[in-house]
Amino acid sequence: MPTIEIEYEDFVQLLGLELERNVEKIDEVLSFVKGEVKKFDEKEGVLTIEIKDTNRPDLWNVEGLARALRGFLGLEKGMKPYAVAGDSGVKVYVDTRLREIRPYIACAVVRNLKLNDTLIRGLMRLQDKLDQTYGRNRRRTSIGLYNFDLITPPLRYTVSKPDGTSFVPLGFEQKMSLGEILELHPKGVEYGDIVRGFDVYPILLDSENRVLSFPPIINSNDLGKVTSQTKNVLVEVTGTVHETVLNTLNMVLFSLIDRKGKAYSATIEYAYSGKPVKVVTPRIESWRMQLDIEYVNRVLGLRLTPKRVAELLRLARFDVEKTGRRTVLVRIPAYRIDVMHPIDLVEDVAIAYDYNNIEPLWRRLPTTGATKPETEVYDFARETMIGLGFQEVFTYTLTNKQALFRKMNLKPEKIVEIANPKVQTLTCLRNWLLPSLVEFLSNNQHVEYPQKIFELGTVVILDNTCETRAREEQKLAAAVTHANAGFTEIKSALDAFFANLNLKWQIEETVHPSFIDGRVGKARIDGAEVGIVGELHPLVLEAWSLEKPVAAFEVNMSRIYALTKR
Repeated sequence: MPTIEIEYEDFVQLLGLELERNVEKIDEVLSFVKGEVKKFDEKEGVLTIEIKDTNRPDLWNVEGLARALRGFLGLEKGMKPYAVAGDSGVKVYVDTRLREIRPYIACAVVRNLKLNDTLIRGLMRLQDKLDQTYGRNRRRTSIGLYNFDLITPPLRYTVSKPDGTSFVPLGFEQKMSLGEILELHPKGVEYGDIVRGFDVYPILLDSENRVLSFPPIINSNDLGKVTSQTKNVLVEVTGTVHETVLNTLNMVLFSLIDRKGKAYSATIEYAYSGKPVKVVTPRIESWRMQLDIEYVNRVLGLRLTPKRVAELLRLARFDVEKTGRRTVLVRIPAYRIDVMHPIDLVEDVAIAYDYNNIEPLWRRLPTTGATKPETEVYDFARETMIGLGFQEVFTYTLTNKQALFRKMNLKPEKIVEIANPKVQTLTCLRNWLLPSLVEFLSNNQHVEYPQKIFELGTVVILDNTCETRAREEQKLAAAVTHANAGFTEIKSALDAFFANLNLKWQIEETVHPSFIDGRVGKARIDGAEVGIVGELHPLVLEAWSLEKPVAAFEVNMSRIYALTKR
């Protein structure tokens, strides 16, 4: 969940309402925007707030919080107007070679700003939060802010070879090539992988070939540095998704307009289709959605009139253009990019109405809780194993085919695998437990012997008769390792286990590649096979680098439970 830092006095000033310097009271106000104070540094006057609504980037800054809360607190109603004051005259020409690298850019100029340290810190926090979250760590979008008075339009969004362009990056004093920035600058090290795979890198230049930035890595130290002396700011966003680029630009502009700045548009010229296409940015466009009153009341369990729904929507900072007998026509502001479906409007109606005012409706159904019968059996099985001197372990359901098969001296078979695993050691779901226990023993050879461990957990078996073509089963596996561990000891443990469950079992000689021939057997109950018991094969011990013998058993608890219910 996004966590933001804002300065308390700045927040109160924008909100236009004096708040008690009390975390509980502040939380009451923030509840309207699903916010919660995580820390209040009263000495520094900084609030750390967690926003639980991950779909509303308009709330990830102090201006957006104040904008929304002024509505819910009744200080303002309806959609806050945002508009472009005019054309900045800035043109940006986009190189066609960027099409496969970072194809889109959006720009605007904000004039007549009165920046101070507080506002600049807030801007940097907003920039960083949008880059990290909505921009997916700058892969989807990244933001650049520049002193517009130092820039000579038109701009060129073009490309350069790694050693073809040099400039002084932000925070440094000496010139560096693009390649050097990726290797030596902290931002280059952090975000370099975004562009490193290409032969040429994105670069933003003005008409005098001065570097504004190396998107999405770092701004220049002269043009790309905003201070309290800066009056006019160029805002630029580059990225891979055009709509996201436009939305990100708007989020920054709305905050600057809230700070009394005036936004002016820029013209972006693309030629990806072979002929020039001009796009004017920003696009600050509201849109309409029809909301059915019956739908609102059915979801919320209320009896709201169209007039009342319209009032609540205005508190949530929407405009209502038309109120009918059964519907309202809602105008949605450009900063509410999270609104995709009528249910999103219903949620805001509920927040404005106040959830505490909605009487809970208890379901008239028998809901007496009880432990499932099989769970009671599994819990008793665990208690039995602990009573026999075994220690319970918990391992991952995810594993890899090498652990399941090669290291267990088995031929590979079909199992449930992950299509695009992120970790080489976690590529599939286990179909038996014993490899997990053996791996546990391998990783704990420094622990005192003897070691006696067990696990009762889930395995996943391919099954075309199931809807998901796989079924889950509960199995129990146990292992003993010490200098004299052998078949007799583990068979005795299994015998005691079944005796505690009041089950009569038989052992049948078998052959299994994971176990030593002549020291392995099948466990059967009423003729049905329920597991295997024996001493692990030397090849298995060698594969896991185990120096002491291991005796183990594994039984199918799902099958055992089914047999007990016949």
